[in-house]
Amino acid sequence: MDKFEKLTGVAAPLDMINVDTDMIIPKQFLKTIKRSGLGVSLFDEMRYDDDRNEKPDFVLNKPAYRNAEILVAGDNFGCGSSREHAPWAIKDFGIRCVIAPSFADIFYNNCFKNGILPIALPPEQVDLLMRDADKGENARMTVDLENQSITTSDGEVLTFEVDAFRKHCLLNGLDDIGLTMEKAPAIETYEVTLAQARPWV
Repeated sequence: MDKFEKLTGVAAPLDMINVDTDMIIPKQFLKTIKRSGLGVSLFDEMRYDDDRNEKPDFVLNKPAYRNAEILVAGDNFGCGSSREHAPWAIKDFGIRCVIAPSFADIFYNNCFKNGILPIALPPEQVDLLMRDADKGENARMTVDLENQSITTSDGEVLTFEVDAFRKHCLLNGLDDIGLTMEKAPAIETYEVTLAQARPWV
C-alpha cells in the first residue's frame, strides 16, 4: 500500500449529502476483484449519459478537477452497502483524501485499508473547504497527516483528529498484510521452535 504523508493537490467540491456506495461505484462494476481499472467508472451515473458521453456539469468532468486528489463532500459520505470497490474506485481515479462532516463506518474503515485518508470535520469547516475547492485548479490544498493539518489555498490552517494506529498504518503504507509481515521474524522464530518441540506436526 502506498504511504500517505503529505498531499498537496486540487480539491474537487462535491456538495451532496448521503452519497452512497452505489453512487460511488454502481453494482454492475462489482464483478472484478482487481483494485485497478475502476477509476473510469467512479460516480458513473453522474459522470456519463446513457450513450457514455461525459456530462459536462459534473465536477470531475470539468477541466479544473480532472486531476483532483482531494474530494470535499457532504454529510454521511459512503453510506449504503459495504462494497470495498467504492474506495478502490476513488483511489484508482487518483483521489487520496476525502473530507466530509461524517462517513459511514464501513466505508470509513475501508478507506484506511486502501491508502485513502478520510477526514471528518465540523460542517462549518467543511463549508470553508468547499468554498476553497470551488476556486478551481489554482486553489491547491495541503493535507499533512503527520501534523494532522489541512492548509487552504489562502494559507488558513485547520486541524483534524485521526486514530493513532490508523495514522501509523497510513504513514508507513501498511495494510493488513503489511502489518502481518512486520511480525515475520517472530512468526519464523515461532515456527522453528514449534517444529523442534513437535516434529510430528
